[in-house]
Amino acid sequence: MCRLLGISRAVYYRKINPTPSKRANEQVLLDRRVLRVYHESGRVYGAGKIHYILAQNYSDYRKISMKCIQRSMRRQKIRSIVIKKFKAGKPAKKLLKNYQNLLKQDFSTTRLNQKWVADITYIHTLDDVWCYLSTIMDLHSRKIIGYHFDRNMTTVIVEKALEDAVSNRNVENGLILHTDLGSQYTSNEYEERLKELTITIPTAVKAVPTITKESNHSMHY
Repeated sequence: MCRLLGISRAVYYRKINPTPSKRANEQVLLDRRVLRVYHESGRVYGAGKIHYILAQNYSDYRKISMKCIQRSMRRQKIRSIVIKKFKAGKPAKKLLKNYQNLLKQDFSTTRLNQKWVADITYIHTLDDVWCYLSTIMDLHSRKIIGYHFDRNMTTVIVEKALEDAVSNRNVENGLILHTDLGSQYTSNEYEERLKELTITIPTAVKAVPTITKESNHSMHY
């Protein structure tokens, strides 16, 4: 056949079994490295952070553009899982007068179960769905002691996080639970449950995520 076509066997085999080009090999290698950094970050890193890490670890990637990383992520159909902080709506002035901020930015403690802080984080999933994570942290240990995850941000989510916390810890005399003025925390149902548990009900004058930013969402008791 090669004689009839007037070509050498080497040319024929190169045509039917082409050797990947240098550029194709570099693309495959880039995809592998991008994917590895992505998974090592827990699927949180986007193109910007992946680009920075690759440039720090591989000298030949220092001149690579951000667009190359973005194209690699598109080829592999991966994107970062965005975790955004929940921002409470502005409460009415009348409501502000009814609450005391007992902590007054004093987050110091001398023992466990003295001061707890509650918070809500909303999470954007890969399915383009918003989910909500309600947590309660003990300020003494800085550990999450109660949580509940749900697709609906209603009073139920904070109530279940509270029940989880009291099932793991003893409610001691003088316990303060610090929250913001979100509607979930100021609902009649939530307030009544706190009174039943003899937990003091202070709240921040506005949403202050200072403490919860320092916590991670791993479960410790």
